[in-house]
Parts: sequence; C-alpha cells; structure tokens
Amino acid sequence: MVRRTIFKVLVLILILSFIWVEVLQAETFRVTDKLGRKVMVDVPVKRAVIVITYELIPALNLWNQVVGVSRWAEEVCGLYRAILNENPNFRKPTVGAGSDLNVEAVLRLNPDLVITWTYNPNTIWFLEKKGVKVIGIHPDSLQELYEVMRLHGKLFGKEKRVEEVIKEMGKIFNLIRARVSKIPPEKRKRVIHLGGKPTTVSCGIGITNDVIKLIGGINPASSIKERNADVSIERIIQWDPDVIFIWGSAGYDENWLYGNSQWKYVKAVREKRVYKLPRWSTWSPRIAPIALYMAMKVYPEYFRDVNFEKVADNFYKKVFGISYYKVKHYEGY
Repeated sequence: MVRRTIFKVLVLILILSFIWVEVLQAETFRVTDKLGRKVMVDVPVKRAVIVITYELIPALNLWNQVVGVSRWAEEVCGLYRAILNENPNFRKPTVGAGSDLNVEAVLRLNPDLVITWTYNPNTIWFLEKKGVKVIGIHPDSLQELYEVMRLHGKLFGKEKRVEEVIKEMGKIFNLIRARVSKIPPEKRKRVIHLGGKPTTVSCGIGITNDVIKLIGGINPASSIKERNADVSIERIIQWDPDVIFIWGSAGYDENWLYGNSQWKYVKAVREKRVYKLPRWSTWSPRIAPIALYMAMKVYPEYFRDVNFEKVADNFYKKVFGISYYKVKHYEGY
C-alpha cells in the first residue's frame, strides 16, 4: 500500500513537472505592428496563416506551424511551387491574397495568428473583431525587413535560424559593398525601378530604394518621399537613367519600352540597358540575390568574375534547402 501510494505521488509529480515545463515554455509576446496596433500573441505560434511573407516558411522551416497561405504563393512564387513539387504534403489551403483576403477561408482554419500586409486595414480590423489576432506588416527598408524576419523568429521559436539566414544574406550584401566601394562618385549610374505601369517609379521610401543605394546606384526618384509615384514620361526623360529595372510582376517588359517612341529619348532605352527582374518577393531573404543581380547589370565590369547562378545556388541550398536550378525551372526566366 505504501509503495502504491509513493508510486502515485511520483506519477503526479511527473505529470505536474511536465505541465510546469510547458507553462515555462509558453510566453505571451506583445507586438506593435505597422498600423501601430498592440497585439498580444502566445508564442511559439502553432497555427498561423501567412499571407505575405510566405517565402519565410521554407527559410525558417515553418511548415508544421502554418495552416494557410496566400494564393500568390502558388500562383506567383516559383520557390514555393518548386518545394511543393518535391514535398506535396507541405501544400496549405489558400486564403485569397493580401489585396483580397478571403475572410471566411481564414476563419475556417481557426488560426492562432494571421500575418498580412497593411494594404487593406479594414480587413485586418474586421478579422480582429471576429477574435482573430492579426499582425500587419509593411517593411519600408532593409533594416525593417530584418526586423520583420526577427519578428517571425520570435513568433515561431526560430530565433537562431533567423540569424543564420540573415548571415547568409549579409555575405551577398558584403560582396556587393566590397565591389561597388571601388566605384568613383562620378561613375555612379542613375537607376530607376518601374512598377505595374511604365510611369510608376519606386521612390525614396522602400526596400527598392535601399537596394539601389546598396548597389552603388543613384535613384533620381528618391527625392519623392513616397513608396511609389506616377510620374510623367517627360520627368523620366529629364532624369535620363542609365539603367532601368522593371518589377517582375509587371505586365510589360523591356521590349515594350524599346518599341515605344516616347522612350527612345531615355539613355537606358537607347543603350538597351532595361532589365525585367524575376518575380521574387522583396520581403524575403531573396532580396540578397536580387541585389546581386541588379549590381551585376548596373556595373558588369566590377563583377566579371562572379558567377551569379553559382552564388544563388549556394544561397538557395543554405537558406531554402533547395537548388536554385530547380526553382528556376518554375519561374520562367
């Protein structure tokens, strides 16, 4: 009888110890999002809907903690599609996109948290009223991107992994900085980035402007303190950029500019130095190889010995666990 009693006490102590450990491991984390909202989240998050930062799912290995994603992940993101091709069990239900989130689809998934961008605040507030915790993000600089990535690390218990990914990004950024630091100020190129319309330019606020500065370019539109702005073709002619990049998801390409009579007065068009970027998210670790690609197009003479695909392949394997060449097959470039 005494032994049985002791055994029961030991079992009870063991059970309580597990509960105690679990309570210690659970933590309430307060986040102030891009809209200034205070959101209290129990971490690590176990059931998340990730609407906009879906490239962090493979980077941080969040597959078991994500229950839904944006339809853009499957429609636009070759990286996501390539990984699903090798791991079909990773596929998640889709919930619309950041610009047209399907609230009913989100609610059916009963998430602990939704991470989306701030494009449509009304949707965020509506979900909040329904009892869903939502964090709205919109990184406007490379530093803010790092902060968003570290936020994901905290939310999902992947702090160490985030730092590993940031370190890999830093290797590419440092390569770029080392090369462009040798370029004299008078030889710096004027670079603009066009958006969904040929006359929509990336301005002085945003990751794209940071990247142009990082690669040693001069963004004539940086004096406009907005994320993006519609400008006249006359203004672009006045800027006379040496190099033009086009947003990867734009419905036109360099040939459209080359064939348009208005654009023949722009130096980048006359010299055939217009490049459409891959359809990669800039809110992703892939901003590092994007920056390298852009730097190599703007200053090819400083990167002659750099094999872009080799660098990208090494980066993809370390960050996403998949070869760049396998992803490239799904992105049509």
